[in-house]
Amino acid sequence: MANRLGHRHDGNVSEIVSKRSSRNAKLAKIPLGIAGRAAVGFGRKLAGGDKQEINAELNQKAAEQLFAVLGELKGGAMKFGQALSVMEAAVPEEFGEHYREALTKLQAAAPPMPVAAVHRQLDQQLGTGWRQRFREFDDQPTASASIGQVHKAVWSDGRVVAVKVQYPGADEALRADLKTLNRMAGMMSALIPGAEIKPILAEISERTEEELDYRIEAGHQRQFAKAFNGHPRFVVPKVVASAPKVIVTEWLDNATPVSQIIQRGMADPEGTVELRNRVAALMGEFHFSSPAIAGLLHADPHPGNFMMLEDGRLAVIDYGACAPLPNGFPKVLGELVALEVEERYDEVVALLHDHGWVIPGKTVSIQEIQDYLRPFTDPIRTETFHFTRRWMQRVAGKATDISNAEMMKTARSLQLPAEHVMIFRVLGGSVGICAQLDAEVPFMKLMNDWVPGYAETRRAVG
Repeated sequence: MANRLGHRHDGNVSEIVSKRSSRNAKLAKIPLGIAGRAAVGFGRKLAGGDKQEINAELNQKAAEQLFAVLGELKGGAMKFGQALSVMEAAVPEEFGEHYREALTKLQAAAPPMPVAAVHRQLDQQLGTGWRQRFREFDDQPTASASIGQVHKAVWSDGRVVAVKVQYPGADEALRADLKTLNRMAGMMSALIPGAEIKPILAEISERTEEELDYRIEAGHQRQFAKAFNGHPRFVVPKVVASAPKVIVTEWLDNATPVSQIIQRGMADPEGTVELRNRVAALMGEFHFSSPAIAGLLHADPHPGNFMMLEDGRLAVIDYGACAPLPNGFPKVLGELVALEVEERYDEVVALLHDHGWVIPGKTVSIQEIQDYLRPFTDPIRTETFHFTRRWMQRVAGKATDISNAEMMKTARSLQLPAEHVMIFRVLGGSVGICAQLDAEVPFMKLMNDWVPGYAETRRAVG
């Protein structure tokens, strides 16, 4: 039967595939298919075919297969695909259109699970009398994601609510996917230029158990909702009820996902400049201010998790992945940026050594650090910075250029301390979304207002 999302199912097709062998077989299609097409392409080149045209065709088919499988499997596969989609702007133009289309599809809804499966999950999580807690419950989902889908309902007190229900078997599927994807990381790194495959998978793996328990998500969301209650620019829906695999929150009316605003901007760049700049500025402010206001960092910067309301406020959903920062951002981050702005590289190097950024036993010179950081420092050279796809592609290209021996030597001497990993993943994802928005952001004002250590270090210089 058809449903409101335009998908069709027969009651079984959309059940999440939980058997490890079944999921592994689907994921295994990716490298096998790519290898087979590469062999065919090599033969066509030998026969005198146009190399550039053949390579483009092979890349397109590889991208389509990769993301079709990731989206179909939901679980860890789809979550990984969604994480990649944030970095879509970094994909070089020669790979651009087909990768971009495939990646952005993963920001949309996936086929829903059957109604009977939804009801069974609600029976188990909210009790067999769960219907009495709702005045109305819409069996057809309004949205779906990597490990759950959302239904619109009316709570017993008359509030319109969003009910997120985790897919049965999502826990087993998520764990199985991540093991398989980690084995395929090398192949996918070659397939998707500019994407940091291994760190993305490592981070998803690390927070897997936390995201599978919706009670943890509910706790995060309650903390954010309390901290941002009444804020003039941000809305965090309140939590109404929660269980390990079901969470009920307030419904958002007339909310436009940032993913739609990105698409609108690509179709009408001139007519959406003001909107795109506002969205990017609000997203930046939310991420930079949250540790100071809420003691947490929202760690899933995906365009579907941010929505513009008609009154101009930014609504933020999905708090499954959050980094606890009860004292705000680490002071050393502000100090490093301030020293970089002032080009005091001797002090930058000393700070990197003192705080564990240089691998024990390794050394880096002032000139090496200066050369290494140069491609990443454009946003701190002016008060506002215009993030674009072209800029993202240039930075990603330099960061992953293995032919640059000096850059690679420096990179192999450095490490990102564990306490900063999630912060930099969020920053990278946010920058990726700003580049997709093609937006100008008051980056240095955000640093000055919200990152400890920055303003103090700049004042000390002055």
